[in-house]
Amino acid sequence: MRIRPFLLALAAAALFGAATPFSKSLLADLSPFQLSGLLYLGAAAGVLPIALRGRGLLRPWAMDTRTRRLLLGAVIFGGIVGPVLMLFGLRMAAAASVALWLNLEAVATALLGVWVFRDHLGRNGWIGAAGILLASVLLSWGQGAAGWQAGLLVAGACVCWGLDNHMTALIDGITPAQSTFWKGLVAGLVNLTVGLLVEPFGAGIAQIGGALLVGLFSYGFSIVFYITAAQQLGATRSQLIFSSAPYFAIALSVLWLGETISAVQIVAALIVGVSIVLLTIEWHSHDHDHVALEHEHWHAHGDGHHNHAHDGAAGQAAAGSHSHRHRHRPLHHAHHHWPDLHHRHEHG
Repeated sequence: MRIRPFLLALAAAALFGAATPFSKSLLADLSPFQLSGLLYLGAAAGVLPIALRGRGLLRPWAMDTRTRRLLLGAVIFGGIVGPVLMLFGLRMAAAASVALWLNLEAVATALLGVWVFRDHLGRNGWIGAAGILLASVLLSWGQGAAGWQAGLLVAGACVCWGLDNHMTALIDGITPAQSTFWKGLVAGLVNLTVGLLVEPFGAGIAQIGGALLVGLFSYGFSIVFYITAAQQLGATRSQLIFSSAPYFAIALSVLWLGETISAVQIVAALIVGVSIVLLTIEWHSHDHDHVALEHEHWHAHGDGHHNHAHDGAAGQAAAGSHSHRHRHRPLHHAHHHWPDLHHRHEHG
């Protein structure tokens, strides 16, 4: 259970990193609004079979008020505004430059987490964050400016995604796949509609299929993996791991485009690896209280928080990790933990 969320965050980063070079080529035939819409509709279609396994998907009005507000914020910032800003920047600058700029998302998420969302980073966590930022600076050194217009657009997208990261990490009324489905469906329809109204649609079947396929993997499955990881690790820590996405983009450029990798890129990759190790061992322990709570998320029994019983076949299925709605009783204890769904508390 300790290693699983880190692997999910890395898988999310790899899938999302692959989106940048592919999206750059698709922008030749699609506007940023049109491409963003198709990407998120592909994400919604891809996760629909998984989302249907949970209850209440087709009844959004049955969600509790907190879940609706968090989901609405995630849709607006993470599904509508953020992707469009990033794609406008991508249309103006090189894909490699934009991939490096996307490391600002980790910084935005960390600052928002500590200052706004009661997330927590200890000494190792801050060292890991600084290491990832240092690696980004090293990779950016000597690359030249992508243009201040593109930089501002991508920076704005990163702030939007920083807000989205924390909001999605706190959604516990529906499953990660359901969050991804609603974000993809609503954001996809809104952006595609705007794109069709603003600019003529000149893409062919191949471009449409390519955009939907990229959305399926790089946005759909990637977002599900990220939300699941963030619910267990906290948004800040998950996002710092997710910030390795540009390095997967560079690796794809080497394998797919035949580009060469420099010594600076190798050093940066090593720094990121050490930083991720620091994040995996950085958790803390202190006395804390848990109030009574009912919610739904991915969990396993035996962690001190999920000791509820299951009957019959459900009891056999509950032997491993699973997701369902469950209730927590008030609890006071001390143990090592991350800022997950159960540990968003103040620190003295």
